[in-house]
Amino acid sequence: MIRDPKDLQRYTPQERANHWVVGISFILLALSGLAFFHPAFYPLTYLFGGGTWARILHPYIGVFMAFFFVLMFLRFHKLNAMTKTDREWLDRIGEMVDGNDQNMPEQGKYNGGQKAMFWASVVCMVLLVVSGVLIWRAQFSPPLELVRFGAVVHAVAGAAMIALIMIHVYAAIWVKGTIRAMWYGTVTRAWAKQHHRAWYREMTGK
Repeated sequence: MIRDPKDLQRYTPQERANHWVVGISFILLALSGLAFFHPAFYPLTYLFGGGTWARILHPYIGVFMAFFFVLMFLRFHKLNAMTKTDREWLDRIGEMVDGNDQNMPEQGKYNGGQKAMFWASVVCMVLLVVSGVLIWRAQFSPPLELVRFGAVVHAVAGAAMIALIMIHVYAAIWVKGTIRAMWYGTVTRAWAKQHHRAWYREMTGK
């Protein structure tokens, strides 16, 4: 794909690699986790070599993803701090969904919806890690009541995270030109000006 040298860099190679490692790890966790959530999904364990291996690998993949999620959090948390403009954007999100985004409040590198998604993902990740430790009985031995509570929290947080990721993917496909940002690291100036005008001015001085 030939890209205009005037395109704006949105993500560095390190940021993109971090994103894809977390994303692929989560897909593996979702598949192995669903396999134990309901018998109908149990055939998914064959992707991991059977039920025993799926149960063994799931927590280790979780630790791996959590590590890279923390790195991603450290990279992006300041850029995702909510502002008054972000809250106004969220109040008017219906206009965005209707495709009438021309008069939406000007946004920086991330809009209010992206920031809300970021913090919701952080909350879910914290719940998944804490509850995951509680139910990882091969390594830890908490009281049975805590194990049961952790299992419920893990299932709810996991379902919420899957929903968030689905919304994230849908939004990336829906807003044309977004996927290339995480694939190639750049966006066109026209895309930046339309969707993130404040960031566009910051990057171009216009």
